[in-house]
Amino acid sequence: MAVQTVASTTDSAAPSVDLGPAAALSCRECGHRVPLGPVFACQECFGPLEIAYDFSAYDTEELRRRIEAGPANIWRYAPLLPVPADVATRPNINPGWTQLVQADNLARELGVTGGLFVKDDSGNPTHSFKDRVVAQALEAARAFGFTTLSCSSTGNLAGAVGAAAARAGLRSCVFIPHDLEQGKVVMAAVYGGELVGIQGNYDDVNRFCSELIGDPAGEGWGFVNVNLRPYYAEGSKTLAYEVCEQLGWRLPDQIVVPIASGSQLTKIDKGLQELIGLGLVEDRPYKIFGAQAEGCSPVSTAYKAGHDVVRPQKPKTIAKSLAIGNPADGPYVLDIARRTGGAVEDVTDDQVVDAIRLLARTEGIFAETAGGVTVGVTKKLIENGVLDPALTTVVLNTGDGLKTLDAVADTGLTATIRPNLESFREAGLA
Repeated sequence: MAVQTVASTTDSAAPSVDLGPAAALSCRECGHRVPLGPVFACQECFGPLEIAYDFSAYDTEELRRRIEAGPANIWRYAPLLPVPADVATRPNINPGWTQLVQADNLARELGVTGGLFVKDDSGNPTHSFKDRVVAQALEAARAFGFTTLSCSSTGNLAGAVGAAAARAGLRSCVFIPHDLEQGKVVMAAVYGGELVGIQGNYDDVNRFCSELIGDPAGEGWGFVNVNLRPYYAEGSKTLAYEVCEQLGWRLPDQIVVPIASGSQLTKIDKGLQELIGLGLVEDRPYKIFGAQAEGCSPVSTAYKAGHDVVRPQKPKTIAKSLAIGNPADGPYVLDIARRTGGAVEDVTDDQVVDAIRLLARTEGIFAETAGGVTVGVTKKLIENGVLDPALTTVVLNTGDGLKTLDAVADTGLTATIRPNLESFREAGLA
């Protein structure tokens, strides 16, 4: 049976480049459509642009077979992404198809009976989910003829851009807050591109990059999370695709997602809706929960207050990868949490550290601070009776704990002993 078109393409906008099923850019606010290009804001109302697709020719079962026969990375979903048909053969970092870990030990600890899973994206090439969005943005950069790949970053994105540019033979120049964790600085710099520290927080870095785009000095630069943002953001959908396929083509009942800009959460929802529209999963209710650190919780604050407007905050948290005080997609996160019956919650830095240790102790997964936020919020939501422990729940871990060692720096040796059994027994280890 042929599926319905997920995004109508009845207007006059025509694609300017070949990016597979991508048909146009559509404003999320007013619906105005423009041809595919390196633009991110609507000229009519200044709303955000996103990809509109034409999926009208797809047959559900044929599409399912095509996906399942695809490579073990995000390009198995190429028919649903703005990429050329030959994307799997092009030099790219090829992220994705990371483990969906059945977390039975953690489930027992938290009292979850309906099934608990951790989608562990620390297994990506640069050990964070950002490889997904950058791999997608790289294909758009190629299509539009950019020669330099760039971004504003809280750390993980900088490393992903550096790696992807190196693989593709492009120049990279990325911008980060000057005081990021040293592990993330080293990982971003090792790929040989320019790494520039900006005196200020992420929001200051992002404002600078927006200025650079409009300056002649930024000509030929593809900023993955600015002028390439509509394409970049689509990479997050692949998390939703993988979770559902790995669950046997089934929607999770509940999913807990960390919030930085909020784009990841909104695109996970978009991916779930696309799978429903294509008939690849059964249409049934699901709940999406957002997770923030208390020291940077503008979306959580707005949710709890019942507000539709997200007021910016000055970040002060160890979860620096989530430290975006003015999240662009914050209002859309609120809409999705309320529409699906989910919520947005936050945890303290101490709770983040406890959750990192809890996940490591129960499942052998060493999460970075963002993963500590999602696990900590999951625990808090269960304790507060908001998240139903009898339902199938997926928690995202978006990065590797080796990048944020400072958060657990007081973890170390259990004991120091002499090399003999007497000393071993004296230490109480026998």
